[in-house]
Amino acid sequence: MTDATIPVDDDPYLWLEDVTGETALDWVRSRNAEAVERLAGGEPFERARDELREVLDADDRIPYVRRRGEYLYNFWRDGAHPRGLWRRTTLEQYRTAEPDWQVLINVDSLAEAEGENWVWQGAAVLRPGLRRCLVELSRGGADATVVREFDLERLEFVDDGFTLPEAKSSVAWIDEDHIYVGTDLGEGSLTNSGYPRVVRQWRRGTPLAESAVVFEGKPEDVSVRGYHDSTEGWERDFVRRNVDFYRSELYLRSGDDLVRIDVPEDAGASVHREWLLVRTRTPWGEYPAGALLAAKLDDFLAGARTMTVLFEPDAHTSLDYYAWTRHHLVLGTLNDVKTRLRVLTPAKDGWRDDPLAGVPEVGTVDLVGVDAHDSDEFMLDVAGFTEPSTLVRGTIGGPLETLRRAPARFDSAGLSAEQFFATSADGTRIPYFVVGARENQPGPTLLSGYGGFEVSQTPYYSGVIGRGWLAKGGTYVLANIRGGGEYGPDWHNQAIKAHRHRVYEDFAAVAADLVERGITTPAQLGIQGGSNGGLLMGVMLTRYPERFGAIVSQVPLLDMRRYHLLLAGASWMAEYGDPDDPAEWDYISRYSPYQNVHSGRDYPPVLFVTSTRDDRVHPAHARKMVARMREYGYDVQYHENIEGGHGAAADNAQLAFKWALVFQFLWQRLAGAQSR
Repeated sequence: MTDATIPVDDDPYLWLEDVTGETALDWVRSRNAEAVERLAGGEPFERARDELREVLDADDRIPYVRRRGEYLYNFWRDGAHPRGLWRRTTLEQYRTAEPDWQVLINVDSLAEAEGENWVWQGAAVLRPGLRRCLVELSRGGADATVVREFDLERLEFVDDGFTLPEAKSSVAWIDEDHIYVGTDLGEGSLTNSGYPRVVRQWRRGTPLAESAVVFEGKPEDVSVRGYHDSTEGWERDFVRRNVDFYRSELYLRSGDDLVRIDVPEDAGASVHREWLLVRTRTPWGEYPAGALLAAKLDDFLAGARTMTVLFEPDAHTSLDYYAWTRHHLVLGTLNDVKTRLRVLTPAKDGWRDDPLAGVPEVGTVDLVGVDAHDSDEFMLDVAGFTEPSTLVRGTIGGPLETLRRAPARFDSAGLSAEQFFATSADGTRIPYFVVGARENQPGPTLLSGYGGFEVSQTPYYSGVIGRGWLAKGGTYVLANIRGGGEYGPDWHNQAIKAHRHRVYEDFAAVAADLVERGITTPAQLGIQGGSNGGLLMGVMLTRYPERFGAIVSQVPLLDMRRYHLLLAGASWMAEYGDPDDPAEWDYISRYSPYQNVHSGRDYPPVLFVTSTRDDRVHPAHARKMVARMREYGYDVQYHENIEGGHGAAADNAQLAFKWALVFQFLWQRLAGAQSR
């Protein structure tokens, strides 16, 4: 019997799945102590940690904002407020060098007063009055949150207001006295993935358990949620059933009836005023995959199926995102992973299509704010690998206004950012970006990637990577492998389930291409990834160990035999497959890192980083992998933060410590290395 066919019952490390069991935590504390002793001792680590903390806490960072009525809202962390401030100001004040911020909630003070390790998770503000909100706080950064109603006029939590205990809840305002709720109410209320299965309409002052049931999904669904569209003149209610990660159903609520908006399950449907937008993931009749389509909602519900094609992909261009202002639709597209913006405007004679004027073609342009209710305002974050962020505001058709420029966090003199293409095993060209100084090549190189869930990896400015890696002479590489969304849904669909191997072949091809171009050597090439990217790292470790000098795997999936049984894992079976299906386990078992780590191999040193409070990807993935590798005598380090959730850090101090560990590990292994 090979390692890849070991029955689950024979797993000697199942006890490490007991997240907060004392035996498991004793093991965690011992591993943490070993990692800290080996990596966190001495002046170099302390200097690196302090430099990164300085970047994260810098007072001159851009305070990104979201408009709600007359106010711009911001959540801010710094050295004096590690858990953060939720605050607001006006646009007039925001334009000044030092805005006058009104603090709404001081999370540090709240945590201290209540003896809790609160981490901010957001707030849903009631429209149109904007007087109340539903605040979500988590313990230690977990996905599960506590919900509390907050009064934005009196700046205090509402006595006897809407509240929910800790759970992976879904809440949305209907009006001041009613909300939609999906939460844990005991047996049958959650899906197999641990998310709400039932949508209720809860009336203020009544028991939640007695509230009206609006919709029930199936246990095997990922989740369901209800929400209210408060757009003046277009008030409507919807229910969305997420069948799996890529299939959903959207229902329009009409009294006690629910009318399904009849688009393909794997298409994304959204409604704005009179318009229905549909984003296809696979071909739908005459419409290709990756297209954005529009129709009048009332006409569509009446049976009309003629759609206007607003965007159609080609071999180099895909749709990255879109968002409405009051009268216009802004499209962000990727052309060979470079951002372009367009403005579409509905008119009596069709849709007008224009470029968004004045936007610089530098790196990536992210749409970070729009006003879909009252105006055509938008805000853009413009950045590149070596260009710090600039926050730009405008209104469609008007001039652009620079609101904020972030200062440089590292010296980029002599650094360049270039795009190359590697050739994967099946001949597909795989783009990747290289950032660094050519005189330092070949030299220590950090390669990162993700390759899953149609998530695109675009150029970005990182003071952490810049200060901790680039400024010290390292080269940074970002790979755009399949499984992502850089070239639309087909780029992702080529690498799911039975074709998952393409993700790993793509990443391995980039690693080989870096060596062939003389950018690095195998012994000087380190790799890093988190979550699905942590799985990628585990596969590189077990399948391509000869190509790397060091590996960092963060909050990873690794035991793919049991991933669907742990926390939110069942929600990802549309990506990876069902391990309980013999045919699907056959291809999963070929790459599952935990089942494919063997004794007597020449594996590079590896560091695993995770969090006890990660309630999305179970920390046992990393725990069990480390235990097995230690059993085999490999060079493996492990650090598990007790707080932090899926980000493995609950505040900037923890984040600086985590990244300092990662960089210290990589520099120890890669600096000075020439060959293995």
